[in-house]
Amino acid sequence: MNNTAVKLLACISLCFLFAFAGSTFTPVPGSEWYYSILNKPSWNPPDWLFPPVWSLLFLMMSLSLFLVVKKGLDSWTTKRAVVIFVLQLVLNLAWSASFFGLHDPLLALVVIFFLWSALVVTIMMFKQLSKAAAYLLVPYLLWVSFASYLNFVIWQLNR
Repeated sequence: MNNTAVKLLACISLCFLFAFAGSTFTPVPGSEWYYSILNKPSWNPPDWLFPPVWSLLFLMMSLSLFLVVKKGLDSWTTKRAVVIFVLQLVLNLAWSASFFGLHDPLLALVVIFFLWSALVVTIMMFKQLSKAAAYLLVPYLLWVSFASYLNFVIWQLNR
């Protein structure tokens, strides 16, 4: 396996490791808190939508990261961009843990603010290295923006 294939596999593995870790917090049908106790707006997306959307977003994140790291991690700019990218992965996981794991929409709202911010910084840093890498993250930013508003409304409905 050549170096490029190894980097691609590493990027996909890293992103989907975080995707899997986050999925361990998502509610299963019949979960009392999410399905019975938590008030959600009428426009809350249907449950079947989340797995394909998140799978596509994590694939796009993987490809975005790959476009940056395939050039090498020699420069300080690239290293910083990758660190911020990993930080947003950690914050993504922290959001799932705080919202679904701890059942705390307010804490999740704070976490998603930092996630959104880290994602904006990641896009700006990736754009310096690869415009395609930055553009691949735009759908993710749009989804996190929507999720932020949804999180806020859920918090408001359950205060």
